[in-house]
Amino acid sequence: MSSTIIDQDQQRSVSPAEPAPPRRSRQAVRALLVRLHFYAGVFVAPFLLVAALTGLIYTFAPQLDQLVYGDQLRVERVGEQARPLSEQIAAARAAHPEGSLASVVTPAEPDDTTRVVLSVHELGEKQRTVFVDPYTAKVQGELTTSWGSTPLRSWLGDLHKNLHLGETGRLYSEVAASWLWVIVAGGLVLWIGRARGRRAKSARGVLLPDRAARGVRRTRSFHAATGVWLALGLFFLSATGLTWSHYSGDRFGQLLDAAKGHAPELDTLLPGAQPAAEAAGGEHAGHGGHGGAAKSAEPDPAAFDAALATARKSGLGGTVQVTPAADASSAWTVAQKDNVWPVHYDQVAVDTAKGEVTAHTRWADYPLLAKLSKLGVQGHMGVLFGVVNQIVLAVVALGLVLVTFWGYRMWWQRRPTREDRAARLGQAPARGAWRGLPLPVLVLGVPALAALCWALPVLGVTLLAFLVLDVTIGLVRRARSA
Repeated sequence: MSSTIIDQDQQRSVSPAEPAPPRRSRQAVRALLVRLHFYAGVFVAPFLLVAALTGLIYTFAPQLDQLVYGDQLRVERVGEQARPLSEQIAAARAAHPEGSLASVVTPAEPDDTTRVVLSVHELGEKQRTVFVDPYTAKVQGELTTSWGSTPLRSWLGDLHKNLHLGETGRLYSEVAASWLWVIVAGGLVLWIGRARGRRAKSARGVLLPDRAARGVRRTRSFHAATGVWLALGLFFLSATGLTWSHYSGDRFGQLLDAAKGHAPELDTLLPGAQPAAEAAGGEHAGHGGHGGAAKSAEPDPAAFDAALATARKSGLGGTVQVTPAADASSAWTVAQKDNVWPVHYDQVAVDTAKGEVTAHTRWADYPLLAKLSKLGVQGHMGVLFGVVNQIVLAVVALGLVLVTFWGYRMWWQRRPTREDRAARLGQAPARGAWRGLPLPVLVLGVPALAALCWALPVLGVTLLAFLVLDVTIGLVRRARSA
């Protein structure tokens, strides 16, 4: 909810120039929430609006990928039997001999192509992915990909994450994620209290807008009731967005470290072998070629078939990514990449020379925090439950746009219209509510607020900016009135 819910009686009883000394009561808590909700809504709503619109577009990235890159992603005709990976890799390397072979991703669906991923020096962190028909070993095209995403999906992802402004642009999305849950929680408290007190004691007064109301009351009713329906989805988007944000994401990583909540790492060291760095002479090894002496040359395409067959025997089904060994002392890695519920994220380390699994990590063994983090990210990206996930995210994004519009409309509708004090926008709620807070609220609230601002640094900095702005406005008005 992106604007304020203000009682007209409260606003009229307090003069903006000389606020009455508040008594310490619970009403001061509500008054403080009103003011916080107002300022957060006015200044953070533009960030939320941009995040909602860019997120809405990104939600349909899978469909846009099929529309733009269908020739590469889909086969012309589904055959009866797929060709060996070695044959598909040979076709891809014949068409694109540049770079080195990084990995192979098997098709997720019968009509999907196989992805042969190449590391090309000129592309930096990005890769070149060659798409091969698994039934005919015919190369259907290539794309420059980033972490497996097509150019279009990567562009849309960066638009939503940082507006293509790099690390500086990431602040916009972190501001939105940091304040979204605060605005929603404050709006819920204000609306539930008002609805129960003025309309009905049943859930109807909270969940449904008042169609009989007019003017600002009608707008507020639609703004708040819609926010109630969206609340759970907005809380989810805020929490999952913060886990991979810049500053709050670092705090979340520290929490995972302390709770040992990271996903288990797959041990790829072959039994009886020494790590490549130790075998080559420690930390000074490989200075001449950045460790290139320890790393093997182009892997044998036939070894991909051996690694895949061994992984299938150990129980890895569905689409998998086969990655060659990093060096002579390491095993190959085969990892499941099924992101749709029920997810499959098992991994195995394979000794292709002996045809056996040397290590195994299972999704069932992930710590709870690691599972929640992984599933939350997939749900935020709209892939966890397929099309249903996309529809839910689209509804939440459109609802947030409407709630934001209604919030600003309320601000405009509350503007003074009398000739002697007409204004373009509505007045802010009266200041000074914090002086009326009960002492227990202050004693417990200040440390809790400090801890929250440590966990969410961007929230803390922007909250401080709000306070400085509020104090400055108060001092300027006081000087003018004097």
